[in-house]
Amino acid sequence: MRRKTVSATLSVLLVIGIAYGAVAYFALPEFWTVHDRHLADRISNFLTTTPQGIPGDPINVGLVGTKEEMLRAFAKAGWSAADPITLRSSIDIGLSVALDRPDDDAPVSTLLYEGRRQDLAFEKLAGESADRRHHVRFWKTAVLDNDGRPLWLGSASFDRGVGFSHDTGQITHHIAPDIDAERNNVIDSLLEAHVISSVDEAVGIGKTTDGHNGGGDPYFTDGMIKIGVLVPEDATAASSPQAGPNSD
Repeated sequence: MRRKTVSATLSVLLVIGIAYGAVAYFALPEFWTVHDRHLADRISNFLTTTPQGIPGDPINVGLVGTKEEMLRAFAKAGWSAADPITLRSSIDIGLSVALDRPDDDAPVSTLLYEGRRQDLAFEKLAGESADRRHHVRFWKTAVLDNDGRPLWLGSASFDRGVGFSHDTGQITHHIAPDIDAERNNVIDSLLEAHVISSVDEAVGIGKTTDGHNGGGDPYFTDGMIKIGVLVPEDATAASSPQAGPNSD
């Protein structure tokens, strides 16, 4: 009798799990794709989308520099490059959250900008696990400065915890609503690391008080993009102490 009860319970749990997966990862994303399809022509040039075409996080930060300079700058500022999404990295971030242990290079979800997924992503933990973290995605653009270095446009936000998407029910991070604070944090941390030579502003999506990202999280912003110019790699090398002729 006990075996029958356990077997029946497991069967019910399996059915519930399959039903949840079908609804959260297939049916509802498709619904929101159709629901928001009419928004496609109105999506700002400075707004990302989810792979399903749902409006995502706005572009709010930019950096000018080579890929190598980007990697060096964030490493010097104490940020880690995010791992790509794989089965292993997904398991690792799940264990990080469940066991409250660090995962400095946990993956970030995919967002699209102008039809492309992010080229780079960086993060910095704000606690013991990947549950709470600063993170930013970047897309390389065709815009070049006078030295031929590209402009990278990014979307920065703060993950305040893990939960279920308000729109689809999928397991996801929820962002803090003040995305300007996270934009400023990215630039400030790079300034403190002395890897930015100058900062300017450009108009992004414009002032928004009731925005919602792809997970249904609310956000507000002044709609500006802060753009930093990274210190050239050769300038950094030139300013580093040089070893003397008798050094080991």
